Amino acid sequence: MKQIRVLVLTDHSGHSRENSIYALISEMVAHESCQELYVASRGNAKNKNFFSGLNDCILQAMRVEGTFMFDASGDQFISETHTVHVREFDFIFLRLPRPVSDEFLHFIKKIDGEKVIINDPTGIMTCSTKEFLLNFPDLCPPMRLCHTVEDVSTFLPGQSIVLKPLREYGGKGLVKITGDTLDDGDQLHDTRSYLEENKSTLAEGYLAMKYLKNVTEGDKRIIVVGGEIMACSLRLPPPDSWVCNVARGGTSVSTSATPEEESIIKHINPLLQKHGIFIYGADTLVNDEGKRVLSEINTLSIGGFPQAQKQTGQPIIKITINKIFDHIHNACKKK
Repeated sequence: MKQIRVLVLTDHSGHSRENSIYALISEMVAHESCQELYVASRGNAKNKNFFSGLNDCILQAMRVEGTFMFDASGDQFISETHTVHVREFDFIFLRLPRPVSDEFLHFIKKIDGEKVIINDPTGIMTCSTKEFLLNFPDLCPPMRLCHTVEDVSTFLPGQSIVLKPLREYGGKGLVKITGDTLDDGDQLHDTRSYLEENKSTLAEGYLAMKYLKNVTEGDKRIIVVGGEIMACSLRLPPPDSWVCNVARGGTSVSTSATPEEESIIKHINPLLQKHGIFIYGADTLVNDEGKRVLSEINTLSIGGFPQAQKQTGQPIIKITINKIFDHIHNACKKK
């Protein structure tokens, strides 16, 4: 069996003890297929050119041997590093938090078109935008792509809606519109005035989606690896809020997928797989008829693995790493 040289790309400056990367890498470096594993951080100033997509394939990276532990000082990513070249590795594991530019993803992709990368950079660019949901109209709440005030005005009558910036994340930029009132999460505005004042931002693209009255029943994150549902967590909004995002005050509890959610994953997975998306998070909400519907797909640095493993008692991390190496070996056979 081919021994795999692994390069993990991350940014330690935003890490905490809860970050999935430490558990995932500890399991990965212990795998029988792993020859060696290096981690390079965007938080190391010496890697600036690489992470800026400036055609520099040289990195400062730390070699991981044994258990990979969180260190609040971050010193291991700065002083305990070696000079490596990206082309020396068989597999690149992207565990980068946003923001990640398309320029960087293009750069990573063109370094070596034959290299195995999870997730595929081109696939991330295609599938991480909320516009990608338009491929699945039957699985989602009513929605429309909006670039103008008129687009929003046409979609609005008879319903409350939520506007989602196409490339934002973590609940950033979400606004709710009910008639003449727009709620940005902090204060209320006159809808028309707000939209007119933000025409230039609106022109960049928003996905308008019907506001679901059952949103307080929670936003469920479904973690999928290699087409298989690994775990689910239910994120509930804080009191007096409609935003089900932990970063904005919500809470998260373990749960399981419903039959309709299993059907959703079965439906969307072939297209995601076609775009090279191996690990992703699918989010669902309860619609006005009481059924779970697809509200978002996330394809970059999906977390929650240690928490899911602890909550379920299942070896989710080991299963995930086994799936990753099986995927790498299968990809190598096809070359």
